[in-house]
Amino acid sequence: MRRHFTFDCAGDTLTATLDEADGTTGLLIVSGGNEIRSGAHAGMAALAAAVAAAGYPVMRYDRRGIGDSSGENAGFESSADDIAAAVRAMRTRVPSLARLVAFGNCDAASALALYGPAAGIDALVLANMWTLESESDEPDEAEAAATMTAGAIRSRYLAKLKNPRELWRLASGGVDIGKLVRGLRQAAAKTEVTGLAAKLGQALAEMPVPAKLLVAEHDRTAMWFLEHWDSAPFAAARANAGITMARLDSGSHSFASAGDKAWLRERILEALT
Repeated sequence: MRRHFTFDCAGDTLTATLDEADGTTGLLIVSGGNEIRSGAHAGMAALAAAVAAAGYPVMRYDRRGIGDSSGENAGFESSADDIAAAVRAMRTRVPSLARLVAFGNCDAASALALYGPAAGIDALVLANMWTLESESDEPDEAEAAATMTAGAIRSRYLAKLKNPRELWRLASGGVDIGKLVRGLRQAAAKTEVTGLAAKLGQALAEMPVPAKLLVAEHDRTAMWFLEHWDSAPFAAARANAGITMARLDSGSHSFASAGDKAWLRERILEALT
């Protein structure tokens, strides 16, 4: 059965939905960006129903200033209290709960990496983690899509060098040499790990609970995450035995296709088992 309820968070009222089930392991879904708890095109509501049908109770909520919840939307980096309050609310609503897994996509994954363990979450599923600095409080997928990682630039130029037509253009003067040099410099550049990415690297290195990282390999946000993940400052995170990664051959940030949805559901069920 699906039930709606409210709970307190630092004096504000947050609205939540619980899909009930008999299992003693539950799932908390944290929404990304300014998305309401049902998700884009009710995707998170459908995911919750599917996971509950498999025997696991699932809770979703609107953080402060989003959807049906009161308060000010201060962005994902200010959501520690929201996550902690949601954990308390779910454990109160489902007193038989022995283990709690949390799932988040994009900046919700970043928020969970930063604040989830301290809130009492036992395991994490983190998809397409947001690692870029943004001028606004929320991640801008268009911003991620407008920039190319050094790895993507290297792949692009390698493909060109394997193409006889591109080699002929280079030999015959049909290539802008200045643009080529700038591109090669970008391709050779080391990824800077500062700000949010540095905080996430440290959080993952020190992660005290199991964490499964999910990556849609051709999504630009995920590509930026992988660029940071493969960098030297993330070496300690990569060495954390409690962190695993699963990759999907997809460019869908929100796992929109039927096949992507099925893949995401299976990975979450694996984490709950």
